[in-house]
Amino acid sequence: MNKYVVARGIKKGAQYFIAALLAAVTFFPLIVTFISSLKTNDEILLGMFSMPKVWNFSNYPDAVRIANALKSIANSLFVAIATLVVTVIIAMPAAYTIARKSYGYLKAVYILFMAGVMVPVHCTLVSVTKISSSLGTKNSFAFLILIYTAFNLSQAIFLFTGYIASLDRGLDEAAKIDGCGDLHLLVRILMPICKPIIATEAILVFIYGYSELIFSLILITDSSKYTISRAMLNFTANYTTDYGPQFAFVIMSMIPMLIIYLVLHEKVEAGILAGAVKG
Repeated sequence: MNKYVVARGIKKGAQYFIAALLAAVTFFPLIVTFISSLKTNDEILLGMFSMPKVWNFSNYPDAVRIANALKSIANSLFVAIATLVVTVIIAMPAAYTIARKSYGYLKAVYILFMAGVMVPVHCTLVSVTKISSSLGTKNSFAFLILIYTAFNLSQAIFLFTGYIASLDRGLDEAAKIDGCGDLHLLVRILMPICKPIIATEAILVFIYGYSELIFSLILITDSSKYTISRAMLNFTANYTTDYGPQFAFVIMSMIPMLIIYLVLHEKVEAGILAGAVKG
């Protein structure tokens, strides 16, 4: 019995050690980034991991001035949230139709959507640029949101279809007996049940829309409409880079993402585990 207790204690100790090690590895870059956001260029270049001699909080106002940080964060939030909303509005009905209807062409439609997952985003840059020039949509958030939605739809439909297909069809039959049509069934019955997978996809789409660089770089040239990734380039001049304000900008831009994750993390974990639970 004593040997069993000792072995169990050692096992728990090893688990705690591994958890602490993983936490340290995860938080170490964040800590270094925060410390660097309070240092001068010379202190960063001479010792990335050293503590600042003087806590240089002026880097944060400098970040706001150089990169128009608050405006760019607001722009990124708008683009990311709008992309998220449009993606869910389009993907949920499409996934419901594919998962619940028996039309003969739906399998081909689903395969077509899945093929979109395999399309390299960067191979479309020339085409997207030409389309934008032809339509006169440069510096248009609407066009940028449309592009982001297009590249997130395949993944969203894949996740939503699998989740809806795993739900008991008895829910559909009971709802239809009560007089629910397809729209009411989707909105009132299935979407509340699908909250975990919607939250999971919400995190993925939000991160993409919030931090994407390539399309925002080629489609947005108006400095008042810069997103975070595009505004980050403002810290680099011809021969110098303002590292302190740049790190400060990184810390500021992380706050909305952290809040979104804290709000949705329980739903995300439920969505990740749903497949294992449902088998």
